[in-house]
Amino acid sequence: MSHPSEVHQGNGGDRAGGGRKVRHLEVVPATKEGRPLGRMLATRWGILGATIAALGMFLYSIRLPWWHFWLFAPQYPRKGLELVVSLTGVSGDVAEVNEINHYIGMKHLEDAAVFERQIAFGAIVALGVIVLVLTLAEGKRFAALSATIAAGLPLGFVADSWWWLRRFGHELDAHAAVKIKAFTPQMFGGGKIGQFETFATPETGFYLAAGAVLILAIASYVRSRVCASCAKAATCGAVCTSLFVGPGAGLAGPGSTPPKET
Repeated sequence: MSHPSEVHQGNGGDRAGGGRKVRHLEVVPATKEGRPLGRMLATRWGILGATIAALGMFLYSIRLPWWHFWLFAPQYPRKGLELVVSLTGVSGDVAEVNEINHYIGMKHLEDAAVFERQIAFGAIVALGVIVLVLTLAEGKRFAALSATIAAGLPLGFVADSWWWLRRFGHELDAHAAVKIKAFTPQMFGGGKIGQFETFATPETGFYLAAGAVLILAIASYVRSRVCASCAKAATCGAVCTSLFVGPGAGLAGPGSTPPKET
């Protein structure tokens, strides 16, 4: 790192050009005790950039399908019936599946996860704000907290979807025209419901969210290495007092002052 300084030369050439001050650059080594190394700062900003990119992936996943279900039966010999699940609703052959569900005493698909679908967008925005704040503010002790919280989105979706599938498959109307045993539709791979063969698999939105969590996990690991080499590591606890990339980030003291001109 370089800072401008002024040097007064002695008699007999002390002053160049009739007593003018000579300005030149004084090389000041970058250290943890002074300003952070450029590489350290670049890594910190890289972690923040990766976090923002991951949050963008979360937000974009709202527009994409998260899960795909197929139902095959003799009366649907060609491509069967399809259901595409997103964070905000269900599309595909919804009317046909609801008609079949009526005969076995199963509730309509629109009745599932109503609250979750209503808050999906706001929940992801709130999650993004929380993760971003934690990325800036979490100290060495909680370096993995932001990634752990973010993992709750795809894992929570799977858990919530399974719960609704199980509930609908076990709360069948006892007076339905067709009696079948209680069931839980498969969320991964093939299964069977009555005369229907089923197949289910994650879709683009889920994979995008899982990829975002992976990016955040890698960023958290790199962050833990950065925090371990920080000049404040010995005193760093739950909160990063310099907000990770803020003024004085990585410095032993509150900041450093460039050498003054003499």
